[in-house]
Amino acid sequence: MKTYTLITGASQGFGKAMALEFAERKMNLMLVALPHSGLPQLSSFIKEYMDVDVRYLELDLSTTKSCYDIAEYVDKHKLQIKYLVNNAGVLSRGLFEGLNEEFILKQIAVNVTTPTLLIKLLLKNMKAAAPAAILNISSMASFFALPKKQVYGATKAYLTSFSKSLGKELKKDNISVTTICPGGLNTTTRLCYQNRILGWIPRNTVLNPKEASRIAINAMLKRRKLIVPGFINKCLMLLDKLLPEFIKDALTNREINKFPAGKLQT
Repeated sequence: MKTYTLITGASQGFGKAMALEFAERKMNLMLVALPHSGLPQLSSFIKEYMDVDVRYLELDLSTTKSCYDIAEYVDKHKLQIKYLVNNAGVLSRGLFEGLNEEFILKQIAVNVTTPTLLIKLLLKNMKAAAPAAILNISSMASFFALPKKQVYGATKAYLTSFSKSLGKELKKDNISVTTICPGGLNTTTRLCYQNRILGWIPRNTVLNPKEASRIAINAMLKRRKLIVPGFINKCLMLLDKLLPEFIKDALTNREINKFPAGKLQT
């Protein structure tokens, strides 16, 4: 039976790296990303040079209709989804007071509503492909209180918590749920610059997308529940439990203040 891996936010950055990694492992793909983001070209390249079947949809995942459009396409074309990767996300943008309401709601829609609804709509399909797996892309921001990342961190905290509970429920259906919580990723020129001006410790939490995609996919296939990639990142998780709050606040504020208000953050 031919099965597919469905990846959201698949045209650029981490999503693109995962699409290429899955294709190298000879897994057929169903890719979803924003219109005009290079998805048709990526899909054609993978299909031509990597010998796997690729389907794609260009959709804005900030609307719930897009989730239903994906489910309808899967049903109409009788695609069997074995792996679902919820990667699409809206990143941070600055101090809460300066954010407009439309941006906040869009961030919550893409980061929270879309992965939740997409899992719900595709669950019956995935049960038929069991053993199957869900890979949710969260963030280390889900564990920390970070100025300028307040909504982003909260949405990722939801995804991390939701994944843990869902994994327990779906165990009986032979569907695993893996959450990966990376630090920074060098996915764009802007982010490469931002990551370079950080201090030594946060700078060394950053991974390149290809390395992160390999770690994430391996963890999913091994049915691991939660993974924080990178040695420094693991150390930071431990230090968070040991350091007093005032020291953590001082370290956090020093790094956050390197970014001008209103600039895109990871």
